[in-house]
Amino acid sequence: MTRAKLRRALTLLLHAPESPHRTALAFGIGVWIAFFPLLGIHTGMALLIAVAFRLSKVAILAGAYVNNPWTLVPLYMAGTGLGCLLLGVPLSRLAWPAADGADALLAVLKPLFWPYVVGNTVLGVAAGAFGYFALRRYLENRRARQGE
Repeated sequence: MTRAKLRRALTLLLHAPESPHRTALAFGIGVWIAFFPLLGIHTGMALLIAVAFRLSKVAILAGAYVNNPWTLVPLYMAGTGLGCLLLGVPLSRLAWPAADGADALLAVLKPLFWPYVVGNTVLGVAAGAFGYFALRRYLENRRARQGE
């Protein structure tokens, strides 16, 4: 996304005709979607939820695009690490297979499936709530300053 497009999207988000609550709600749901464990469905999921609940498409997509090619690995690693912590799965016992092949790789990754799902879901809920409250407060303060 170019700088001009990013600036335009941010302007649309900040000047949305909706209330700060609804704009921040859409953004928070988008951030939750960013951590959703199934890869490749974030944009479609965000748009479907936005249409179904009449939320701002710009706000929900801005939140969903927190997960992008540059942040994908760190976000999912953090979520998987949190899931390992919550479920008591020791990361130190995981070892990459000596043999090549999909079966060997799947054997190593299998113990990480539930930590991946649980950790990214929990982290997504927390990040979405933080995104909601932070943006709502920012929008309310901005409107109050402009109303003076």
